[in-house]
Amino acid sequence: MDGVRLRALKTAFPYTVPIFAGFWFLGLTYGVYMNVLGFSVWYPAIMSAAIFAGSMEFVAANLLLASFNPLQAFLMTLMINARHLFYGISMLDRFRGTGRKKIYLIYGMCDETFSINYTAQIPPQVNRGWFMFYVTLLNQLYWVSGAVIGGLFGGMIHFNTKGLDFVMTSMFVVILLEQWFKERDHTSAWIGGGTSVLCLLVLGPDQFVLLAMLCILVLITLLRKPLERRAAA
Repeated sequence: MDGVRLRALKTAFPYTVPIFAGFWFLGLTYGVYMNVLGFSVWYPAIMSAAIFAGSMEFVAANLLLASFNPLQAFLMTLMINARHLFYGISMLDRFRGTGRKKIYLIYGMCDETFSINYTAQIPPQVNRGWFMFYVTLLNQLYWVSGAVIGGLFGGMIHFNTKGLDFVMTSMFVVILLEQWFKERDHTSAWIGGGTSVLCLLVLGPDQFVLLAMLCILVLITLLRKPLERRAAA
């Protein structure tokens, strides 16, 4: 490993340490959960590496046991991971100039990786592309290794999976609060929150997510330039 990549790795690693504990806990839980459902360790290993979307992986475990319904699986995946559309829009400028690493940066972007790569103050002497690459790689390794270990030892551990939904929700709340306190302009947050509440009131809790995501996407896209100017001011 040359000096440029080693420097980027050393800079990226401390940013990912807080993610390590959360990802290992959830990864272990996911591995145990898959074992309880009757899947061998290969399932959490391959799914955690290929899908790499924590909440969707828990849902996918139940989809594998349900009757074949590709339309339901598609819509469920779209609703759960639609937030990545906004992540992608936000990272357009940051991914520019990263070369072939961009493919993996797009593939490996999750909530926590986005939060770090979007907000981190990267020192001038550290290569930005390699920094984001190692943040992404380390976070994925944490998740995959946790899922594999959970799948291996799931049969020996009696783990109560009740409450996992609250854990995922709490992680998203932490990310939101971190972004809120780091940003001076909260217009985008108000747009997201207000649109979601309005759609919830109109459609109810079972139908509002997809419409809310689409409305937020349209509004953020239309207001992207003004929002960027306000953020840079």
